[in-house]
Amino acid sequence: MLRGELRRVAGVTPRTTGRGDGSSAAPGESKGPATANAGPDRASVPAAGGPLTGVRVVELASVIMTPYAGQLLGDLGADVIKVEHAGVDSSRVMGGGPHTDLSGIALNLHRNKRSLFLDVKTPQGRDAFGRLLAGSDVLLTNVRPGALARLGLGYDELAALYPRLVYCQSQGFSSEGDDADRPAYDDIIQAMVGMAWLNQQVLGQTAYVPSIIGDKIAGLTITYAVLAALLQRERTGRAQRVEVPMFDAVLAFNLVEHLSAATFPGGAAGYARIMTPHRGPHRTSDGYVAMMPYTDENWNALFVELGREDVQQRPWFANHRERLLQADRVYQDLAELISERTTGEWLALCARLNIPASPVASLDDVVNDPREHRGVLRDEVHPVVGPYRHINSPFKMSATPQAPLRHAPVVGQHTEEILTELGFSGAEIDELVASGVAARPGDPA
Repeated sequence: MLRGELRRVAGVTPRTTGRGDGSSAAPGESKGPATANAGPDRASVPAAGGPLTGVRVVELASVIMTPYAGQLLGDLGADVIKVEHAGVDSSRVMGGGPHTDLSGIALNLHRNKRSLFLDVKTPQGRDAFGRLLAGSDVLLTNVRPGALARLGLGYDELAALYPRLVYCQSQGFSSEGDDADRPAYDDIIQAMVGMAWLNQQVLGQTAYVPSIIGDKIAGLTITYAVLAALLQRERTGRAQRVEVPMFDAVLAFNLVEHLSAATFPGGAAGYARIMTPHRGPHRTSDGYVAMMPYTDENWNALFVELGREDVQQRPWFANHRERLLQADRVYQDLAELISERTTGEWLALCARLNIPASPVASLDDVVNDPREHRGVLRDEVHPVVGPYRHINSPFKMSATPQAPLRHAPVVGQHTEEILTELGFSGAEIDELVASGVAARPGDPA
């Protein structure tokens, strides 16, 4: 983007609202029945402001990593505006489902967001994007640095125009290295940070962790980094650039335990307790059980109950440190003991002795049984796709409960609403649509 193009829109008056819905009412002030939160995309839950009510976040991102951060900020009450263009965000189709915009993954990943269809590669699209940034608090993007520079959306350009905008970019690798524009996905990062190697060491097969764990770790890292930057801005009046390379985030996460003895020069990486194929879950006489005696009290109680003090006398059971260092032998002995009884017998024994234990559930078991998912899921009805499972936030706050649920939008669902908020007339919006810069649901392609 040319600096002049952004400078023209930098004068747009920022929002003065304390709300995240584009309204002008103060917190707690009634607007009457025709509120911006009304409509079929809102779930029937009690109205409440989340802790980020009044914060506007612009999400120029795709796939999982950065949109997951957008979801988390939206869950906290931020007004998250997802800027997207047809066919760009593959998360819209990831996970299957009856609607091309609302896959099984997208229904939760894009909840609590509004969707603005806007082609920021065009001058008109960049003009509208600039107006949006002028009234926003955070920009989230995983567009690679080179592309951001070509669009005129680099940090230096935007910081000069919007000094209160927290600018967060996340991509595979640091923008300061030779890999800045190297493409990367979760699989690639897992391989590079040693996760696939860990599976080979333990299971004898080089394999990815069956989860897009890299994307999710980076998304969580983006979220807490942005929150810290917002807090700093409120204290000092100064915003800043936040960068979260996926490689850095996932390697740091992996090394929490696996740097281990390699913390000291010459030591080998890998946390011994879990670097063994005998860790479990363990086979019982009729199935499997996850069972983890951990403290001295746990082990003493177990051996006394089983009458196997002879096993306890083996040197690797001497104390907690030895059990960790010689975990392979510890778990081999435990596996032999567990094979002698049924799963039910072990669960009952562990409950009586206060030893952590669990049956081994399938993912289908968990999501289909409320007793198994313990309220982490709830049933919702989307106005477009109908019934679906909503993943509840894993934490609760007493004074600032999470904001009401806004169902995931179809692409461009809020285009007209947002452009109107930015001061575009109906005729100007129609012109943007006619030129292909913007689109609303139902507009001809």
